[in-house]
Amino acid sequence: MCNICVMNSVKEKMLSRRQFFKASALSGAAVATLGMTAAKPALAEAMGKVVDMTHTFTPEFPTFGGAPGISMEKTVKFEESGYQLFRVTYDEHSGTHLDAPLHFSEDGVSIDEMPVENFVCPLCVIDIKAKAAEDANCMLEPEDIAAWISANGDIPAGACVAMNSGWEHKLGDPSFRNDADGNFAFPGFSKSATDMLAEMGVVSIGVDTLSLDPGSSADFAVHYGWLPSGRYGIECLAGLDKLPAKGATIFVGAPKIGGATGGPGRVMAVV
Repeated sequence: MCNICVMNSVKEKMLSRRQFFKASALSGAAVATLGMTAAKPALAEAMGKVVDMTHTFTPEFPTFGGAPGISMEKTVKFEESGYQLFRVTYDEHSGTHLDAPLHFSEDGVSIDEMPVENFVCPLCVIDIKAKAAEDANCMLEPEDIAAWISANGDIPAGACVAMNSGWEHKLGDPSFRNDADGNFAFPGFSKSATDMLAEMGVVSIGVDTLSLDPGSSADFAVHYGWLPSGRYGIECLAGLDKLPAKGATIFVGAPKIGGATGGPGRVMAVV
């Protein structure tokens, strides 16, 4: 299916779910808040190494839509005024950025309304690089979660679960976004996996690719299932190879823009 056909299909499905969402968001926020309280022992206790999980945001950085995600215009010049100033224009969903519930719900919670305690989380990194090397559109599945738990113990409530597909190493090459035929091609979560994580009280998922859903998705099932529940996602993460499977704490610098559906963030982890 062509890109524009996919987006038109999505738009047709975006019906108002005001009453359903408001109830879901309130209960989701309550669960998430309780989850964070329960998860405190899992947070990194020592202020050790800080890992930057954010890509530098430039007009060259790949975007889902294909157009440059940011532009900068110098509005005050140093040689004229003794200081300098840029006017920055950007798309909310470009660079390393957050998806708020409002992104895939007509009347959902915007980025500024999200519980701030959900931006500091125990970080669990699930490695699917071997699968991704075989299939560009592979998904993080429930069996990957089960294998992680078998090796590392339970995923704590209030956690952020990040998919490490190794995709950041493709940055700068067209294969970060598309296959040889020009189709979207990158790994993501499966809906069955995110449903499983939601039951565990996970508040956030993250990917090192352009979308929470795999590139081959025609229905954005993960976006529609995960975000309207009051949770959030992080796309285009960096530095996952520098982090352990468990034991790190992620700090998500979410932009506090009134009514925004998301936005570029500064994301880092402490190990």
